[in-house]
Amino acid sequence: MKAMILAAGRGERMRPLTDHIPKPLLPYAGKTIIEHTINQLVCAGFHDIIINHAYLGRQIEDKLGTGHQHGASIQYSPEGEQALETAGGIINALPLLGDDVFLVVNGDIATNFPFAKLKNLTIDLAHLVLVDNPEHHPQGDFGLDNTGNVIENCKVKFTFSGIGMYRPELFVNIPPGVCKLGPLLHQAIANQRVSGQKYNGFWMDIGTPQRLQELDLYYTQ
Repeated sequence: MKAMILAAGRGERMRPLTDHIPKPLLPYAGKTIIEHTINQLVCAGFHDIIINHAYLGRQIEDKLGTGHQHGASIQYSPEGEQALETAGGIINALPLLGDDVFLVVNGDIATNFPFAKLKNLTIDLAHLVLVDNPEHHPQGDFGLDNTGNVIENCKVKFTFSGIGMYRPELFVNIPPGVCKLGPLLHQAIANQRVSGQKYNGFWMDIGTPQRLQELDLYYTQ
């Protein structure tokens, strides 16, 4: 199974740290954010990795190269200076992702999630990993019913972790260009074609310089 790391975001909330370096290359605990993710994926058996990029994206390619030093085979899906949003970035990378189910991981999260457990999972159109709501997102995104389907009309909602599995069919007939993932998921959820699971372990959205500092302390203390 192939994996894609979303690394095209501008990182506005991270400024001024991201004025001259793309957010995935910011460091914590001795490695860049994206290197931590790559190492986790490789350890879980995901060796074929696609990375999209936009703002200062050439720095990502220069840093990671072919990925051989991490035991990975990395291909890149450049988007120019204008990022295509999540769905647009995935659609742009579909020729590299192939015809089978693939894993997508946000390039600005830190987690101990056991990615290997996803490799043999059977899904319909999508499968989302949900986590407890962080302080900066208390309202959550989605809920789960008692059969493991993701739902929206519910009292208890969790936050989408940025870890998801998708079939290419989710993106069929969507033209190339800027496109958000949310509307596609909402439609698939309404059709009961999205499963999910709740992860109770460590997870963090590295959205601000303060959170990056907290993350570094978490791993180095």
